[in-house]
Amino acid sequence: MQRRDFCKLVTMAAAYGALPGYGQGRKHFELPSGFNEYTEDYAHFCALRREERTFYAPSSNKIVPVKLDNATWKATAWGSPEALPIPGGSWDGVPMDSPIDGLAGTGPYKPVWDSLLQYEAPEWYRDAKFGIWAHWSPQCVPEAGDWYARNMYIEGSTQYKYHLEHYGPPSRFGYKDLCPQWTLLDWAPDDLIARYKKAGARIFIALANHHDGFDTWSSKHQPWNSTAIGPHRDVIGTWAAAARRQGLRFGVTVHQARNWWWFQPSHGADVSGQRAGVPYDGDLVAAQGRDEWWQGLDPQILYGVKHPLDALPDVSYVKNFYDRTRDLIDQHNPDLLYFDNSLLPLGWAGMNIGAYFYNNSMRLDGGKVQSVLNIKNVPDNLARAVVADYERGITSQIMQYPWQSETCIGGWHYDRALYDKPGEYGAYLPPRDVIHWMIDTVSKNGTFILNIPGKPDGTIDSKEIAVLDGVTSWMEANGEAIYETRPWKIYGEGPNSVKAGSFQGQSVSKLGKKDIRFTRNKANNVVYAVVLGLPTAPVVVKAMGSAAATQPGRIARVEVLGTNERVRWKQHGDGLHLELPKNYRPKVDYAVAFKVGLD
Repeated sequence: MQRRDFCKLVTMAAAYGALPGYGQGRKHFELPSGFNEYTEDYAHFCALRREERTFYAPSSNKIVPVKLDNATWKATAWGSPEALPIPGGSWDGVPMDSPIDGLAGTGPYKPVWDSLLQYEAPEWYRDAKFGIWAHWSPQCVPEAGDWYARNMYIEGSTQYKYHLEHYGPPSRFGYKDLCPQWTLLDWAPDDLIARYKKAGARIFIALANHHDGFDTWSSKHQPWNSTAIGPHRDVIGTWAAAARRQGLRFGVTVHQARNWWWFQPSHGADVSGQRAGVPYDGDLVAAQGRDEWWQGLDPQILYGVKHPLDALPDVSYVKNFYDRTRDLIDQHNPDLLYFDNSLLPLGWAGMNIGAYFYNNSMRLDGGKVQSVLNIKNVPDNLARAVVADYERGITSQIMQYPWQSETCIGGWHYDRALYDKPGEYGAYLPPRDVIHWMIDTVSKNGTFILNIPGKPDGTIDSKEIAVLDGVTSWMEANGEAIYETRPWKIYGEGPNSVKAGSFQGQSVSKLGKKDIRFTRNKANNVVYAVVLGLPTAPVVVKAMGSAAATQPGRIARVEVLGTNERVRWKQHGDGLHLELPKNYRPKVDYAVAFKVGLD
């Protein structure tokens, strides 16, 4: 995952007036022949010789056909094309107008933002509040952290050096060769789901594909998948069945849209040393697989074709993204679909998938949308259309519409170096911070998702289990203050604040026992005042005083979750005065939840 350029997004949206309704209506506009015209599938496009491929790129307010020039080629980075000079607008360098009709399915949702704004987040999601995510793919095989598949091809990077030491040069042993080593030989999905459920998760989410191009289900449109290579199992289908057997909602995350840009370094070569100029294995084509373990597979379909720096995603690639995601939905009917993208990815493909996902849910769920669609960097005027996701982030206020915060206890893919650090939790996010992050999120109308990265054999390590055990201890006693709650009049009070925005979530480490967060039950006759630590002195909750601006009303009773011991309390004008029971000894001291009953 990568930090997004939100300023660019806002600028583009303003410039094109795009967001509420773009994609509607065609006007005459001269475009090069072949652009956004779907005539061949992606496998055929990948099988073409390089000189036979035509790409399209923006140039001087036009779109022009271009060819690959190896002499001037440079690898792309994250990939953030500017808006295209075409009617209907574009996103990710792809037109919003689809060259193919009927991709949105049957139902009221159309592939335009105005239509998606009909959406309302389902009650089950608003009640669930906490989910666990398994971010697993062949990139966890080296146990060397996230983005390994890309960085192993970037000469001089830490992961490139690691790869040389453990596997040899990427011109001989590349990412494709890691894929069969993702074996999951010791994977016990039912046991893991049981552990996650015990820790309090009511949603389980699994990685369907990453930017590396490998699908973790029996994919009809990607031969590089987990049923054919590696574990030889439908990982998504197995996770889905295990989660649903134990009553958890099931979600999937899709990151494939960035493959067009992200994996281009695989087509490079060392610039120095003994193998300078020798192409990495991203250069290989299907014909070179004869008598190799990957015979019959085309590496180009995994790595993406080599293309000019400014080449826009080919229409066949866009359709392949749509087909793969549609196949994922049709096979596994996820309750939640997450895109690792700002807005819906790849123009018409993402918009049609969004509409199809909602229409399909209505068809299967009695005429009401029961699914959740996550995207990032959502402008305020689109916040109702989806559930906005804040990667490793939190907000500074109660949000009008449900939203989601997701983070990881370490890196997104497994990194043994974090486990090897000293201490009970190594370099993982400690359970205290996990709980504080969750409480802060829920107090602001959010749902919290925690990634637990898995090892290549299908297990999680002992320090990850220690984090989960801490979370379990707190949730078993205090889950009532989290589940099926809604924001109160204010989210909290106290001397410390968090830093709002994506990638700012670890600012929760500043929160302590003088900080309080509020939630309430849906009947609005109970407020939970959660103190973010174990108080060593009487607590005064200012917002619940009889003279407070929040006007809480008369308090009838106060309890502490996790104990039957009596709480001493008194409501005065300046606040609700509380004293913990003398014999109160919680298993963990991350936070104390006072249950306040109102008349």
